[in-house]
Amino acid sequence: MNSPRPLRSCLLTTLSVGLLAAAAVAPAHAERPAETAAAVTFSDTFDGPAGSGVDGAKWQLETGDNVNNHERQYYTPGTDNAKLDGQGNLVIEARRENPGNYQCWYGSCEYTSARLNTSGKFTATYGRVEARMKIPRGQGIWPAFWMLGQDIGQVGWPNSGEIDIMENVGFEPSTVHGTIHGPGYSGSGGIGAGYTLPNGEAFADAFHTFAVDWAPDRITWSVDGNVYQTRTPADLNGNQWVFDKPFFLILNLAVGGYWPGDPDGSTTFPQQLVVDEVKVTTSG
Repeated sequence: MNSPRPLRSCLLTTLSVGLLAAAAVAPAHAERPAETAAAVTFSDTFDGPAGSGVDGAKWQLETGDNVNNHERQYYTPGTDNAKLDGQGNLVIEARRENPGNYQCWYGSCEYTSARLNTSGKFTATYGRVEARMKIPRGQGIWPAFWMLGQDIGQVGWPNSGEIDIMENVGFEPSTVHGTIHGPGYSGSGGIGAGYTLPNGEAFADAFHTFAVDWAPDRITWSVDGNVYQTRTPADLNGNQWVFDKPFFLILNLAVGGYWPGDPDGSTTFPQQLVVDEVKVTTSG
């Protein structure tokens, strides 16, 4: 990708994110690395009554708008836009509405959605980080599953590092992206690649598992077990590798912004990011 993907705001500080730089990748359907016995360090299968909120011991909700990316949504608290469906899923819903009279950078907000993170509740340093999800569809729709360095409040972005496990922009229904961002390779210089489903299939049509296998000096991305890229310090053109420390998890569903563009007449609402499970395991 060559279009810019500028800033996203974080609960703790303001951060920026960038589109992916082209780079050599592993074969799209290679088997992911063999695993040894693993211990689960984080798991949420989102079991609970329909309409209930996420587990507050694991997640917190961020609120507000995001001028940095020119996203259009307002992230709401509570269960307004993020709740369990009673079938073992978390549903993050983007709607074209503004019942709370929320104000955004462009005036009265046009959309609501939700963004969750585990900062202060759970961090990972290495391991397999994965989520089984069914993503939404439509022009201007931007779901993401990603991580930030827990030290972002102290060192800022991009020194904190960012690992984008999965991002999708609605104008690419068959493709997801994985990226790393750090000092000297942020914004449009983020380093990553895309993974495209065969035969014109759309990611919104079914659940898929998006994962990284993360080890010292090495991060490998996969979709449904198919490895599509590996990154090491050798990819950074001499810049600093900032991925050997604790990171927290983020799930969000954005609407609009510089990268996906705004919704248009073809976009229908509501749109849902349905999350079946988030899990982190470490090698035994």
